[in-house]
Amino acid sequence: MHTANALDPYLRQELDELVSGICKALNDSKRLTILYALRSGPHTVSELCEVIDAPQSNTSQHLAILRDRGLVNTVRQGNNVIYSLRHPKVIEAVDFLREVMADEIARRSGLRNRHEESARTLSS
Repeated sequence: MHTANALDPYLRQELDELVSGICKALNDSKRLTILYALRSGPHTVSELCEVIDAPQSNTSQHLAILRDRGLVNTVRQGNNVIYSLRHPKVIEAVDFLREVMADEIARRSGLRNRHEESARTLSS
């Protein structure tokens, strides 16, 4: 019998897999930038190098992680490998997290402003 605080073991396993897979892939601003670039359509490695302002070797490493985690597709066209976004919903998820972050920044700023106003009132 489960207590109210117990997590379903399958949920726990799924969350562990989420962290070790997708979350680790998203844990780098350059990889997030690559995903946002791919939102507009497929790109070559050299095009993505310009977007993230990184050398090809570094960009390729980031792309390998995104590919291994199933977030990008690849298609070979002659000498080029073309990368595309496999799951556009990932961008929606990141956008949602950005909204949460903006809300938290606004909340903290509001708390700081109220604290500063209180301090001014006390010192008057």
